[in-house]
Amino acid sequence: MADILLYLVERESYFLLCQKPLLKIFEGMKTRSLRGFRPIINENFHREFDVDLEGEILEWFDSNQDFSLDIPLEDQTMNIERISELAILFARWCSYSEWRCWDARLFLYVEPIIGRKIEDVDEFLEYSIWSEFSLKLMDLVSSEYSESVILDWMGRREKLGETMEPSKDPRILPTMAAHRLAAESLHEFLKSVQNEKNSLLIGREFLNSLLWKFDKLSMAEHMAVNR
Repeated sequence: MADILLYLVERESYFLLCQKPLLKIFEGMKTRSLRGFRPIINENFHREFDVDLEGEILEWFDSNQDFSLDIPLEDQTMNIERISELAILFARWCSYSEWRCWDARLFLYVEPIIGRKIEDVDEFLEYSIWSEFSLKLMDLVSSEYSESVILDWMGRREKLGETMEPSKDPRILPTMAAHRLAAESLHEFLKSVQNEKNSLLIGREFLNSLLWKFDKLSMAEHMAVNR
């Protein structure tokens, strides 16, 4: 199973970064002078460390040669896949927070709220599912939502003939606690998705950069629109 990755991105910072000449990005990452450009982190969530992302961005520069340092990313004429790779790094740099989850577990967290079956795990790579889901969550407080997830999980186990007795399966209580924590953090994360100042970056581990989503558009479409 691979993780689905969600990043809440500050739109203004991201687009400003895309408009900077790549030389300024390279120098800023090398000297660590762009750290103040990152949005203030939401302390309730993990976010990648500055030094780790600086390393990834500098590695991109080392691995690619057919770009111009004098112009911004949005004006580059190099391979669109390479452009999308750097755009994703920029969006991660401009994120407030990150939320990740095994893709198979997301059925538990999403289906009870949207009231329908999700046929394919790739639906979790679409902005529409997260937009619909976040709107439905606005009607629920965190505890109500997490309780609905737990009840749905219990019902699924019972249909499979699995026990819900902790004495018979010591993993029951830790798994229940993990689902509750994940549901409550997802509820908190998605509260800001509808804010017009924010964008949602959606991807999966090992997913081709062209297939990541920046709101409604794939990164390929997104970069084509902004070139």
